[in-house]
Amino acid sequence: MFEEQATKVKITSVVIVVGMSSMLAAVVTDHWAVLSPRVEKFNATCEAAHFGLWRLCKKSIFIVEEDPQGKGCGPISLPGAKNCSYFKHFTSGEEAEVFEVKTQKEYNISAAAIAIFSLFFMIMGTLCVIFSFGKGRDYLLRPAGMFFAFAGLCIIISVEVMRQSVKRMIDSDETIWIEYYYSWSFTCACASFTLLILSGVALLLISMPHMPRNPWETCMDAEPDTLD
Repeated sequence: MFEEQATKVKITSVVIVVGMSSMLAAVVTDHWAVLSPRVEKFNATCEAAHFGLWRLCKKSIFIVEEDPQGKGCGPISLPGAKNCSYFKHFTSGEEAEVFEVKTQKEYNISAAAIAIFSLFFMIMGTLCVIFSFGKGRDYLLRPAGMFFAFAGLCIIISVEVMRQSVKRMIDSDETIWIEYYYSWSFTCACASFTLLILSGVALLLISMPHMPRNPWETCMDAEPDTLD
């Protein structure tokens, strides 16, 4: 790997690390979306919820006055009793009694599985970048770029599945949720998509063969024909 090429890869690796950190933060946390019921009276307790790929958490919040941001029951950062239920991915068992968990499990199994694929592609891309610094192994930059691009695509598909999950929760007549907003885990997922896609494209461009700056460079570098 040429020195200039290695420098570009190192700069791209910094962006990759930020993207990987954002994706890991999104996958392991449960603040993708915050759901809120209608608040009809104050000086009373209401139940808000937030969820991620793995669990749904409900929080009882005592509301004294209207939220200035218009988020209904909340903000979710207010103190209150918290109860979390895992979706129990990839396991069989009795149907969840709570409709919210049953509904979320149907979507979150897909979103979580796609996120796992994204983590796999991310690990493979990282290994390719590490080994590409070896002598004569710069060809590994191309599959690394593809792996990171695939990781970005998988995480944005998970984002869309979660968006559809929230929409179904809000539209259902069997839930109390009428308002929602996307929280910081959702933002981390979107940021990781952007950074991983850009990093993947950058690695693909870096791995491309050197193009001559002048048309005559190719002719000058060519070996002369031998006469019989």
